[in-house]
Amino acid sequence: MSRIASVLLPMPLPEAFDYAEPEGMALEPGDQVAVPLGPRLIRGVVVELRDALGGNRPLKPVAERLDDPRLPPGTVAFVQWAARYAVDAPGQPLAIALRGARAPKPRPVRVVELTGAPPARSTPARTKVLAAAATPMPPADLARAAGVSSGVVKGLIDEGVLATREVVAEARFDAPDLSLTGATLNESQAAAADALKAAAVAGFGVTLLDGVTGSGKTEVYLEAAAAALAADPEAQVLILLPEIALTQAVIARVAARFGAQPGEWHSDVAPPARRRVWEAVAAGACRIVVGARSALFLPFRRLKLIVVDEEHDGSFKQEEGFIYHARDLAVVRGRIEDAAVVLASATPSLESLRNAETGRYAWLRLSARHGTAQLPDITLIDLRQTPPEAGRWLSPPLVAAMAETWARGEQTLLFLNRRGYAPLVLCKACGERLCAPDTDSWLVEHRYTGRLVCHLTGFSMPKPAACPHCGAKDSLVSIGPGVERVEEEARALFPDARIAVFSSDTVFDAREARRMVETMAAGEIDILVATQAAAKGHNFPNLTLVGVVDADLGLRGGDLRAAERTYQLLAQATGRAGRRDRPGRALLQTYAPEHAVMQALKAQDRDAFVAAEMGERELAGLPPFGRLAAVVASGPDIAQLDAFVQGMAQAAPNTPGVEVYGPADAPLGLIRGRRRKRFLVRADRGVDLSAYMAAWRARVRPPGQIRVAIDIDPYSFL
Repeated sequence: MSRIASVLLPMPLPEAFDYAEPEGMALEPGDQVAVPLGPRLIRGVVVELRDALGGNRPLKPVAERLDDPRLPPGTVAFVQWAARYAVDAPGQPLAIALRGARAPKPRPVRVVELTGAPPARSTPARTKVLAAAATPMPPADLARAAGVSSGVVKGLIDEGVLATREVVAEARFDAPDLSLTGATLNESQAAAADALKAAAVAGFGVTLLDGVTGSGKTEVYLEAAAAALAADPEAQVLILLPEIALTQAVIARVAARFGAQPGEWHSDVAPPARRRVWEAVAAGACRIVVGARSALFLPFRRLKLIVVDEEHDGSFKQEEGFIYHARDLAVVRGRIEDAAVVLASATPSLESLRNAETGRYAWLRLSARHGTAQLPDITLIDLRQTPPEAGRWLSPPLVAAMAETWARGEQTLLFLNRRGYAPLVLCKACGERLCAPDTDSWLVEHRYTGRLVCHLTGFSMPKPAACPHCGAKDSLVSIGPGVERVEEEARALFPDARIAVFSSDTVFDAREARRMVETMAAGEIDILVATQAAAKGHNFPNLTLVGVVDADLGLRGGDLRAAERTYQLLAQATGRAGRRDRPGRALLQTYAPEHAVMQALKAQDRDAFVAAEMGERELAGLPPFGRLAAVVASGPDIAQLDAFVQGMAQAAPNTPGVEVYGPADAPLGLIRGRRRKRFLVRADRGVDLSAYMAAWRARVRPPGQIRVAIDIDPYSFL
């Protein structure tokens, strides 16, 4: 045993563990191994090998090298960098990187194949089977391919003309056909595509592809993907998307452009299929991957291009477990792999815009829609002047616009980023607001299921007949609208219209999302009531009216990014209208039409909004001119938690350019029986914020029941 193997385990442990390398095992960095940890054998990854000479402690040996693909050096380096950046245990991102390797293998499939023996007698049906059996396949598939009954196949098996065996389907992905040509590009798109193609083969660099909704950004970055794949026969391309609902449409466009299905990676992919993609990526057999944020941790052998589509989207931020932002880590992975990075959006984040303005990122702009399509006209409906009727949520101007649109045979999208029927249920007798047990989160009423649901913890219960607090019967009232309530109102107003709801409560997986999108695109829905699931990336040719039911919703709550996120979301939602040759319009219902966000949307003057928002951020030293980190400490005992956070405040390092605010009660002060306290840390751009937070955490030792979570560059302030 001449070497020591440092093995990183996919567990929340602070560092890699050392094991002895058995004689003749010949390990290499990236190997997956089984090592003893207590009474169990645990899968891990070798991250370092060093000479064992001079060691003075006995080490347990590595139990075995697993017959699974080796993690490439870039993946190992990325995992370690991500852990340091997030101030978390390196085993946390490793667990994400090994998710495919730890998934169950696909089950063997029984296939039949020719043995070479002739049949005892020949019939037309048997001749068809023998011709089709040149390729091994399951018996039922063979019968269908030959156009015969299963009995004919069984008879040939019984005679020994066909034999059966079990095989495990290989992870096969057809190579992209680079001889295919892409869509016809206009002058602006062609210029952007040429620039992106040059960037895609030049190695690491970041380009912001900034184009208005409907400008054809997808076609442009697919040309960059084609260039990267053509320049290197082993090159791999990753396209990251914020929503599972978007993956199916993009997969279809990738398949049409390259004549081959890309690998698909997100939470709705079945574990055996996920393993096939993971192994194919590691082997270099899958050259294009379309996926959600965790696809960034796949074991790419030769990653040459990363596209982050809708880069501004908050869904790229992972808020639980290992906390990270996929857009930011994509840039780092690109640097580690020497891969080009494209950030695409119609409403880029202020961080990306700042990097483009200062020259850190290249900046390509598409200012016009593709073809004859024009940006929609946007009108603000002042709800103080023209409120909805009592008990209604749609104002008279919006209802009139819907009627006109329906009469012309065109489609309407009613946008409200709030699931369920009503966001709050309260008792009119005692004023009690119904919340989830041991949680400050309000219960949301869902009429489809007749239940009250906590969208934070997943708790649900039937809607009670009486108030749980005071016992008054028939006293519970629904406050405010959700998409189900808006649908109910739309059906009452337009009883003959075809109406559907698009939200995570009605569309449960990627397949259902694709069906809903295809149904809408085919013109089979007149009025679509939707949350943000339908507000971005989709192209509905006959959609000419977008009605935003509550444009002020995102401006509430004091979030530093509230104005930016509201502008982005509403610009994306209104951008669904008029994407073909028919003019579109958008009506925004608001109680604050004078707000800077509403005025910028009405004038379609993003630059003015960005300039004003940037000015406020710069004065306060907030992102992108400064950096933030959040700390959330939680525990079941409020007195113990208070004492701990006070001690933690006193232990904060005194560093120039760093300000620590708190502790304070979190807006959601109670979740699952645990009280929560928050700190917010602001730092100048030149400060290594991760190092500061790591030094602070090292100074405190939480008691057993108290947990501390650190969030670098937070997006949620709850």
